[in-house]
Amino acid sequence: MPHESHGEEVKAFVILQPGSALTADELVVWAKQEMASYKYPRIIEFVSGLPMTATGKILKRELT
Repeated sequence: MPHESHGEEVKAFVILQPGSALTADELVVWAKQEMASYKYPRIIEFVSGLPMTATGKILKRELT
């Protein structure tokens, strides 16, 4: 994602499994422990599905 001062910011699109109760804050805390400081997502968006092409590839340009 574009960012004013940093140029780009990491954003994660997450599909939760049915019955899951994960929050965005819990996911960021986990990611900080498991990833380098420049890699963990600062923005989390929960979605029901990802846009796909006819061949099954994710349409990244439609994710904003």
